[in-house]
Amino acid sequence: MHIFRRTPYICPSCTHKLSINAANRLRLRNTSKVTQQAFRSYSNASISPKPFRLAIIGSGPAGFYSAYRVMQKLQNATVDMYEHLPVPYGLVRFGVAPDHPEVKNCQDKFEEVASSPRFNFIGNVNIGHDIPLASLMPHYDAILFAYGASKDKKLGIPGEDLQGVYSARAFVGWYNGLPEYAHVAPQLDAGEQAVVIGQGNVALDVARILLSGVDALRKTDITEQALETLSRSRVKSVKVVGRRGPMQAAFTIKEVRELMNLPSVSFWPIDSSLFPPDITKLPRVQKRIAQVLVKGSSSPPSSSAKSWELSFLMSPRSFNACPSDTNNLSSMDFEETQFASDFDHFDRSAKVNSTGSTLTVPASLAFRSVGYKSEALPGLEALGVPFDDSMGIIPNDAYGRVINPQIGPGALTAGHVPGMYCAGWVKRGPTGVIASTMDDAFTSADVISLDWEQQASFLNSEAGGSSGLGWEGLKREIGNKGLRPVSWKDWKRIDKVEKEKGAKLGKEREKFTSVEDMLRVLDS
Repeated sequence: MHIFRRTPYICPSCTHKLSINAANRLRLRNTSKVTQQAFRSYSNASISPKPFRLAIIGSGPAGFYSAYRVMQKLQNATVDMYEHLPVPYGLVRFGVAPDHPEVKNCQDKFEEVASSPRFNFIGNVNIGHDIPLASLMPHYDAILFAYGASKDKKLGIPGEDLQGVYSARAFVGWYNGLPEYAHVAPQLDAGEQAVVIGQGNVALDVARILLSGVDALRKTDITEQALETLSRSRVKSVKVVGRRGPMQAAFTIKEVRELMNLPSVSFWPIDSSLFPPDITKLPRVQKRIAQVLVKGSSSPPSSSAKSWELSFLMSPRSFNACPSDTNNLSSMDFEETQFASDFDHFDRSAKVNSTGSTLTVPASLAFRSVGYKSEALPGLEALGVPFDDSMGIIPNDAYGRVINPQIGPGALTAGHVPGMYCAGWVKRGPTGVIASTMDDAFTSADVISLDWEQQASFLNSEAGGSSGLGWEGLKREIGNKGLRPVSWKDWKRIDKVEKEKGAKLGKEREKFTSVEDMLRVLDS
C-alpha cells in the first residue's frame, strides 16, 4: 500500500495552490531563473536534526548536478549514486562529440562532488535488473530517477532494418566507446552519399564526424576503432534532411558554424524563399543562424573534396534496398511537404502538409536522428511510480516530484508519490543542453530539499523513517548475487589506465569499449 503525500502541490492536472510560500514562486517556469530567484529565500544551506539519505539512479549531468545541489542545501545529506556501467558521466562521456572537449569541463564539478565523504558512487550495478528497486526502499528517504534516455526513436517506415541504416545514437555511442554499441561497425566504405534524417545538434554531430579529416580527430578521445573505420570512409557528401524549413530546425549556431568552417568541405546554398525577405528583423538567435546559413561555406564546391547540404520540406517514407543486393541500402524515398496555408512559414511552430509528390535520394548510408527516449525501469509500477510510454517520461509536477495520476489528496485526482523524484531527460524528455540540464537538476534538488525542510512525507515516513543505511544496507544482497560494484576509487583506477593508453597515442584518453576490459583493470 502506498501512502501519497497529503500536503498541497502543483501537478499538470490541477492548479491547486501551494501553501508553502517559497514553492509558490516555482510557478515561474523559466528554470534558469528558478535556481536564482524562485528559491532566493531558500538559498542557504541548512542542517536538519535528522540525517537525509538519497539514492540517485544515473550518473550523468542530471544526477551529478542534483547531488551537488542537495548536498549543498542539506549539510547532513548523504547521496548514493547508482550507475549500470563501471564508469560515470553518462552522455558527457558517451554523447558529447569528441571534438567538443570544452563541453566536458563539467566533469571537474562532478569530481568535486564525488570527493565528498557524503557521496558514494556504486557503478556496475543495474538497478531494476541486478537488484530490484524495492530493495532500495527501506534504506533511503528518497529516490531520484536521473537515468536519462537509453533508447532512440524509430521512424517506423519500410526498410529501417536494412544494412547501412543506423540510429544516430548507436553511431555516436560507437565512436565514443559506449560498450552497448562497440559492435556497430558502420560500413562507411559502402559508398559516397550519406543521409541524416533530422536536423538537431546530434544530426549535425553525425554529419561533422563523417566529413571531418581523420587527422583532426586523432588528438580527441574518439576511439581508435572509430578512427580506423573513419580512415577507410568513402563518404563525400552528406544530406541532412528535415520535414520543415530552416526557421524550424532545432540545431544551434555553434554546430552549424562548425560544419561551415570544415576545411575542404563545401555547403550547397539554401533556397532563398525559405528565409524571410529581411532576416535582420528575426529574433536574435534565429537571425544569427539564418545569417550563417545564408553566408554558407568559404570552400566553393569546385575546389572541395566533400560537401554537405541541409534539405528541407522532405518527410522520410522508405529505405530502399539495392536491386542486386536486397540486404543493403541504396536509396531513400521522401514525401515532399509544404507549409500549411494557415501558418506563417517563418514561425517556429509552422506545420507542414504532404504535397503528394515523392522524391528518391541515392544513399549508401542513412542515420536516423529523430530523438532519444527513456524507458521505464523494471519495478517502477510496484512502487506506485507510473511511466508515460508515449512521452518517455516519469509523470511529474514539472519541478521533479513524481506524480501518480490516480490517487491524490482529498478530491484531487493526482498526488505526489512520497520520496520519489526525477530529473533530466526522464523528467522532461530528451531536450536541451548540459546547461539546461543543470538548471533542471537544481530545480529538482531544491524541491527535494524544500520538502525535507517542510517535513513532507518521504519514503518510510509512516514507519518512523528509513534505516538510513543506504548503500551499506544493500551490500550483502549485491554480494550474494555475485555482482561486482565499482567504487569511485575503482573508477579512478580505470580512468588512470585510459589516460595512460591515450598518452601513448598522443590523445587525452583511449576509452575501454567493453565492461570486461574495464573490470580487468581492477584485477591487475
